Amino acid sequence: MVEPRIIPREAHTLSRRDVDPDALKVLYRLRQGDHIAYLVGGSVRDLLLGRRPKDFDIGTSAHPSQVKKLFRNCWIIGRRFRLAHVKFGLKVIEVATFRRQVAPGEVVVQDGVPAPDPSTPEGEHLIHHDNTFGTPEEDALRRDFTINALFYDIATFSVIDYTGGLEDLRAGVVRSIGDPGVRMVEDPVRMLRAVAIAARLDFTIEPSLLQAIRTHRHEIAKSSPPRMLEEYYKILRAGSAEKTFRGLAEVGLLEPIAAELHRGANDSLWRSLAALDAYRRQFPSTPETLTNAILLGSLIVPLGISLHPPRFGSDRGRTAVRPGGQTGVGPGSDPVEKTAIPRRPPGLKLGELPLARRDVERLGQIVGLQRRIRDPGASPRAQHALAHRHIFREALTWLEIHGGPPDLVEHWKAIAAETAAAAPSSPDAQPGEVPPPGGRRTRRRRRRGRRGGGPTPH
Repeated sequence: MVEPRIIPREAHTLSRRDVDPDALKVLYRLRQGDHIAYLVGGSVRDLLLGRRPKDFDIGTSAHPSQVKKLFRNCWIIGRRFRLAHVKFGLKVIEVATFRRQVAPGEVVVQDGVPAPDPSTPEGEHLIHHDNTFGTPEEDALRRDFTINALFYDIATFSVIDYTGGLEDLRAGVVRSIGDPGVRMVEDPVRMLRAVAIAARLDFTIEPSLLQAIRTHRHEIAKSSPPRMLEEYYKILRAGSAEKTFRGLAEVGLLEPIAAELHRGANDSLWRSLAALDAYRRQFPSTPETLTNAILLGSLIVPLGISLHPPRFGSDRGRTAVRPGGQTGVGPGSDPVEKTAIPRRPPGLKLGELPLARRDVERLGQIVGLQRRIRDPGASPRAQHALAHRHIFREALTWLEIHGGPPDLVEHWKAIAAETAAAAPSSPDAQPGEVPPPGGRRTRRRRRRGRRGGGPTPH
């Protein structure tokens, strides 16, 4: 049993005025339902540092089904551990029941969660069943770093500290809860997060944690590639990407995930990420203009990775299947052995990280449009036509981030403003979409199919 340190309202700087009003609604209603409810994690850390949190997460003693009964606008998500998402328009307040860490070999049947199976060699030490409900103390002790284990109690306006996080917050130190060697192997993504938090807050990493990261850095290759890619996007959105990726390169965390990124960590990459950070810091939160394509390009374009991988096979070389299963290359050819030739090339990857094809294709269009945007000799008609392109807004953002002359950027912003002002609004317009010249958005008329299943007349 760990006795928490409770800091009363007069002894800390966190105020209800700085908490999201919808998060306060959720906290108060949970309290009215006789449940414990705390503001938890990074939001408490950031508020105590005078920073604006990106999310306001809530920890509670209420089970997900109990949360849902209190909120009509609540959805339960998750398979391993069920979470309650309380929605206010596009905003989501995440409500999680307090958890405890399951001991190795412990049989868990609560809430339908199966017993852990640590028998696989690659997953022997990884967390698979961090799913059992617990107390606030147990929830704090299962978190990653001391500065992320602080709670704010809406009932007493006090800050609750089970792990010494307040001292580390004042000292500017990222420290692991428990043995860092064990905790980093349990969930290797924690190593990346330690570096990212230290870079974003300008903190230092506690020496034993730093040594554990260097020792176990190859364990990060066991993490889910989609989860790792999402962590990369979070870093790129945060405004401290250059410092974070420099830190990841220094401790050796880039190589196990993306050898190309490890080899390409040079001045070209640092300039690109510094430019991205400078743009991001102009805004209080991540702007909509920083799409995944822009973020991805800022990372991979300096590496010289081709955005147009060669296609494999062609229609002429692809086998055809005739009635009865006979195969051949084109009509009238001799039967040949049936071979499988992919119709599309495999998706582009950054090391082990799978990149969404739509983001790569969009990035190719953004980069491909730069030559035309940088051409000052284009006619006014051509310039306005270019401003109507669906990709123009992102192409202009790329120009602004990555070295476009300020006068050229302002020129194109004026063109975009003129185009938007001249175009009538449309209820079905997509965000950032500009109608074509003339102010009318043309739609392709859908061709009606013939009724019935009869053959089409010649």
